[in-house]
Amino acid sequence: MVISKLARSKKVRMKFIALQALVAAIEDGSLRNAAKKLGLSQPAITKIIKELEIDVEASLLTRTSIGVIPTPQGQLLYEKAKKVTKELSAARDEISFLSGRMRGDLAIGAVPLAVMLLIPEAIRTFSREYPDINLRISEELYFEQLERLRRGDVHVAIGGIPQGLPSGEFIIEPLLTTRMVVVVKKGNPLQKAKSLRDLKNAKWVYTGTSKDEGYAKVLFESNGLEQPKVGAIVNSTLSLLSLVAAGDFVGLMPCQIARLPIAEQYISIVNIKEKGLPVSVGAIVRRDSVVSPSVRNFINHLHRAANHINKLGQHK
Repeated sequence: MVISKLARSKKVRMKFIALQALVAAIEDGSLRNAAKKLGLSQPAITKIIKELEIDVEASLLTRTSIGVIPTPQGQLLYEKAKKVTKELSAARDEISFLSGRMRGDLAIGAVPLAVMLLIPEAIRTFSREYPDINLRISEELYFEQLERLRRGDVHVAIGGIPQGLPSGEFIIEPLLTTRMVVVVKKGNPLQKAKSLRDLKNAKWVYTGTSKDEGYAKVLFESNGLEQPKVGAIVNSTLSLLSLVAAGDFVGLMPCQIARLPIAEQYISIVNIKEKGLPVSVGAIVRRDSVVSPSVRNFINHLHRAANHINKLGQHK
């Protein structure tokens, strides 16, 4: 009986390794890279996938001159295998948590605003409490982060809560509300502007992927004005800060960031009559995914970071 149980356990483990091997091979496009990722030899991973092909009675990978690509059957199994491996990883996190320890990986997707506002403080406290969690942070724009969340590439996305988010697809945890304020280089004559109309011909920095996106467009249109001239399009707050601080560009930045001592050395807030653009920031997870203890606890630390930021804002 014991031997039978051990055999079944070993067989289950081997099936899981086979699925991991398939996922790694397809995502890396190479058996050699997949073997390196999993800590196996290339002959071993080749044998594992061959046995998997025998089990499912289908060819899963096509060898090319530069690596491997999935067959239609391989692509189908890849989609299923990716879900299984992520679910099992989440289950392991649950078991570790119940056993009094927290280990594993946590992939975080954050838009530039969240990286600047919330991530540093949240990671500082979370890492101190859970040093065995491996954190991976990717900074990308909102649309890319949602797609990564849908694919399961990240466990949680953090950023501005958009209007019209598909109902029922995501769970949203509001964290804080900030205000995007107009900023220019310190000493720029535009610092004396009194309204958005005074800035409509300025060169604006858009944060997005095109001139049809960005907070500047939303701010102007919400005040009954045409969107301003696009001076540059960037995909990070650091790029925005660099352009505004170095030239005659105008941008929008979270008020908490604009008031940081390091930012105030180079930029100034323009005190126009319009009060800026309110933006709600939150944590987003897929409704159909297993929210692991590490994700739940990280969101708790995000709330702590948000409270910390709000307290700092009250003393300004």
